[in-house]
Amino acid sequence: MREWWLHVGLICIPLIAVYLHIPSPQLSPALQKWHNAGKFFNFRGSKIYYRDSYGVLGSSDVVILLHGFPTSSYDWYKIWEPLNQRFNRVITLDFLGFGFSDKPRPHRYSIFEQASVVEALVSYLGLIEQRINLLSHDYGDTVALELLYRSDQNRSGHLIINSLCLSNGGIFPETHYPRFLQTLLKDSSFLSPLLTRLTNYMLFSKGIGDVFGPYTQPTDAEYWDMWTGIRFNDGNLVMDSILQYINQRSKHRERWVGALTSTFIPLHIIYGPLDPVNPHPQFIRLYQQLVRRSTISVLDEHISHYPQLEDPTGFLNSYFSFINSF
Repeated sequence: MREWWLHVGLICIPLIAVYLHIPSPQLSPALQKWHNAGKFFNFRGSKIYYRDSYGVLGSSDVVILLHGFPTSSYDWYKIWEPLNQRFNRVITLDFLGFGFSDKPRPHRYSIFEQASVVEALVSYLGLIEQRINLLSHDYGDTVALELLYRSDQNRSGHLIINSLCLSNGGIFPETHYPRFLQTLLKDSSFLSPLLTRLTNYMLFSKGIGDVFGPYTQPTDAEYWDMWTGIRFNDGNLVMDSILQYINQRSKHRERWVGALTSTFIPLHIIYGPLDPVNPHPQFIRLYQQLVRRSTISVLDEHISHYPQLEDPTGFLNSYFSFINSF
């Protein structure tokens, strides 16, 4: 019996070793096209991927799109062209540690640093004097709130924010319910290095599928594109560090929620009500109670955490209605 277990162990050890070093998937043609359409700029020694498209002539309107966790700027691909038909420039980026951007490790990722990445990009593109419309989702919502705080406090190098539209972000810690694996990764210093290496496509697709609606699930190709973006440059190995943003939201709630409730810039939120991370009606009731100056769009009842992917038409209609109202 002991010899049997010994043989199994000897076989499993090299198999596990191979498994933990599986190379990243190849970029799909669609993801390769997105990659080729972008460029890189340098931020404190790291390469940051961004995409900058010129759209409507005769307009000076600029919109910057801020993506969520754990995905990338590719989250906006379904609404990219319609936005180009409304704005003079449409800009997005992969935050540090995400998508095609560098993913340094070890590294202390923070919302503050990501806000500085956005400010550096705006300066790099020569838009520091330009009024900027921010459109954000999930993790990007909190980055947007730090940018809003800096703008309202007139911090050096801040953006001039023309408007802010949020979507399905856990901006209130008291109504935010992270997924079980996220909680493990952010709070378990012992298990995190193992879990980040053991996370695979099957675990990822199950987890991400749970935050899409039952009728708006990603296709197999879309799942693979999301996973490929994470695995690019071994991004799965920094997820535990990035997930500290959940703890940062609690620690800096007063700063970020305070900026949201006190600002006078035009505000809007687009909300998929089936979101298990920011559930209905708790989240939207608290938002209505605290953010009285904001307008709100609640999408169809089957739309969940990724509204720009699940209902791009409804998302765009809501956003254009907001952006054309002032």
